[in-house]
Amino acid sequence: MDDATDLRSAGLRVTAPRLAMLEVVRSGNHLDAEHIARGVREKVGHVSTQAIYDALNALTRVGLLRRIEPAGSPARYEARVGDNHHHLVCRVCGTVTDVDCVAGAAPCLEPSGSHGFAIDEAEVVFWGVCPQCRAESASPAQGHVGAGSGPA
Repeated sequence: MDDATDLRSAGLRVTAPRLAMLEVVRSGNHLDAEHIARGVREKVGHVSTQAIYDALNALTRVGLLRRIEPAGSPARYEARVGDNHHHLVCRVCGTVTDVDCVAGAAPCLEPSGSHGFAIDEAEVVFWGVCPQCRAESASPAQGHVGAGSGPA
C-alpha cells in the first residue's frame, strides 16, 4: 500500500504535510520533531509547530509511526512499526540504530514476574558507543559534536 491508502485506512485525512511527514520519517534515522518539521517544511512550505506535533501524535496513535524516548533525548520517531524491535543508542552522539528482538517471539523478553499483567510488548534500549565515536575518540586530532546536536 502507499501512504495515502495507509492514512485513509487509519481513518486520517490525506494531507500534504502528513504525506511529507511519513516520507521524512522513513528517509531519516529516528528523527526528533524538530528535524521532522524542517524536512516537512522543505517539502510543503510553512507548517506550524503545533500542526507537526498534532500530526506526529495522530500518526503514532494509529500505528503508522512509532515514538521512542531514549533517556536524555527528545522523543524520536520511526516508520518501522509492528515488529517490537529494539534500539542501540550511542552515549556520545545520540545515534539510534534498530536491532531485532534479542530472543524468541514478541514480547522478546520474559520478565521474572508478570504481576498479573498481560504482557504484549517489551521495550529494550541498549546503550554504548557507536563505531564512529569510538574511532574519533582514538584520534585526538578530530573533535566531535556532543550528543543530541544533530539528526541521528
